[in-house]
Amino acid sequence: MNLNLNQKKISFCQALPLRSPIEIREDLIVELFPAGHLPGAVAILLTYHTPNRDYKLLYTGDFFLSNSRLVEGLRLDELRGLNLDVLLIEGSYGTSRHTHRRNQENQLAERIHRAISAGRTDESYSVILPTPALGLGQELLMLLRSHHHFTGRDVDIWVDGAVAAGCDAYLELLPHLPAAVQNFARHQPLFWDERVKPRVRRLKPENLATLGTSPCIVLTDSSADLRKYCQPNTGNWLILLPEKIDIPVNPEYLAPTKFESYLLAQHSDGPGTTQLIHNLRPQHVIFVHGSPSYLADLTCLEELQNRYHVHSPAPGTLVELPIGETFLQPAAPEINYEGEVTELGTVITITLPDTVTADPRWRQFADTGLIEARWQGEDLVLRGLSPRELLNPNNLRPNSGDIACCGSCRHQRGQRCWNPAAPLYNFKVTLDGYCPAFERLT
Repeated sequence: MNLNLNQKKISFCQALPLRSPIEIREDLIVELFPAGHLPGAVAILLTYHTPNRDYKLLYTGDFFLSNSRLVEGLRLDELRGLNLDVLLIEGSYGTSRHTHRRNQENQLAERIHRAISAGRTDESYSVILPTPALGLGQELLMLLRSHHHFTGRDVDIWVDGAVAAGCDAYLELLPHLPAAVQNFARHQPLFWDERVKPRVRRLKPENLATLGTSPCIVLTDSSADLRKYCQPNTGNWLILLPEKIDIPVNPEYLAPTKFESYLLAQHSDGPGTTQLIHNLRPQHVIFVHGSPSYLADLTCLEELQNRYHVHSPAPGTLVELPIGETFLQPAAPEINYEGEVTELGTVITITLPDTVTADPRWRQFADTGLIEARWQGEDLVLRGLSPRELLNPNNLRPNSGDIACCGSCRHQRGQRCWNPAAPLYNFKVTLDGYCPAFERLT
């Protein structure tokens, strides 16, 4: 049979409403919940009905519990009480702990503010923010438009390439964005605006000749060739690169530049991930979508091992998930290693087993061959220095305001612990250290 596609349209997919159970096959029901990662990102609940019982599986995809500028976070109250059997959940950040998103935004805004402001001793810089086309770029643009450091400021924000196309796509979704965003758009354009300062403009080829002659901000694709912006005699440039996103740059081919990194998370960190799991209380937890090392870190968490059947299978591995039956918990991957310390004069050698260097994270740790060492109480903590840090040691680092650590403890003064009940009493501490006697600074 010949089918003329110009005469008959075939629908290969169908849009489903949120929070509405839809039977897609007999006894198989699907329901979508906003996941908080990006507008339109969803968690998918599958329910299979049998005469004896219902079987339920939830797949989160990318998710984020916190609210961001353009999307509300995943709402735990909508998912409690589902009586889940299986949860498939991402582990992009592993067990990492992040400060509150507003703190991340404020620190980034402060750094950009200082860069484009000419001080008495510091030169001013134009700023480039390479980002993926959707999500982070639009969040950054809204941050720059609404943060007090930039409101009414006489500065140009240029948006280029696929990031600009992503802004147009967001405008089509405006009726589905949070009420606060819709209210913002009633009073001024959401993105493109050349009247209200800071001015937000599409970057055109004719603008490149004068770009950077006065401090400006450029948002562009993560794959863009930055040489077209950082041309000779266009002033100083600061390139801010997002953490956990691989954006290749070659500083040798760029005009005078500085490189720094920042964190503006769009995925839940370790505590957020475990919070979702504890609210759902499934029998089985399967970690997917993350580096094997990060997924192994999550799988090894004792608070999960003691309550759930936890899995982080390799791609292509068949996983059996007995429901309602008892079985031995899979053995947790080894995360602690024994080594040897040798002292010879002023040289100290630490020998570690091959399993450490076989870990994919070793390449990043040992990339430059330089490490940072610091004492944390009685423990010596080692951290590999990245090429970005060597290029510019003043990287944007999250502050410790929202994390239970020495930096936010009421007993820490002058980087020393003054709590007689603490194991670190009278010791010099690092701001990201922690002890059981922590009390939050109020």
